[in-house]
Amino acid sequence: MTGDEDELYDGDEDPYALALRPACGPVYLRLAAGHRVRMPVHRWRARPTVADKTVLERCVGLVLDVGCGPGRLCRELLGRGVFALGVDIAPRAVALTSALGGLALCRSVFDRLPAERGWQTLLLIDGIVAPTGRLVVEVDPDDVEELCTARFEDLQGHSGPPFPWARLGRGALRRVAEDLGLSVTDQWTSGQRCFVTLAHGRSFTGRPDVGPP
Repeated sequence: MTGDEDELYDGDEDPYALALRPACGPVYLRLAAGHRVRMPVHRWRARPTVADKTVLERCVGLVLDVGCGPGRLCRELLGRGVFALGVDIAPRAVALTSALGGLALCRSVFDRLPAERGWQTLLLIDGIVAPTGRLVVEVDPDDVEELCTARFEDLQGHSGPPFPWARLGRGALRRVAEDLGLSVTDQWTSGQRCFVTLAHGRSFTGRPDVGPP
């Protein structure tokens, strides 16, 4: 890691700074209930996996990657000639995305964003997608609906500040989608990872499971 990259990880005000630090050991998500979940932080900084590519294949038009992290997906889309903009509330995530050649803004999806209602594919979260657009969401493989406060921590006792966290399985996501006037139009698995596409409308086309994660 270069000295410039080192500067991206100074300070502890960013809840994701610990998770985005170049991995020297496992990083966990400590939930308010007390249990912890090991996070796939190595994947966040790596090249897109087979499972990630099944998501990228479904991205059309202008793509907004909400919670982009280090920007591996939006950077891959740019490399494929698909315009993609990352959005993240973590300053270090945005700085790292930009340093590695991607495009990202440091703000909440609930803030004003460029081309509102013009995005054709929205990764993860609804709110500013075009009427004919789609949402591509990774869901929990278990039937879970969990809203809580969490923080990142490592085995050396370092921990970041708390932040809101949610986990939704397919069933919970369907209920949320219905409340938003959206329908599941596609769902698939790749290895142990599960994905759902949401859109305005009721058509559904199931696709077979594919490849490893």
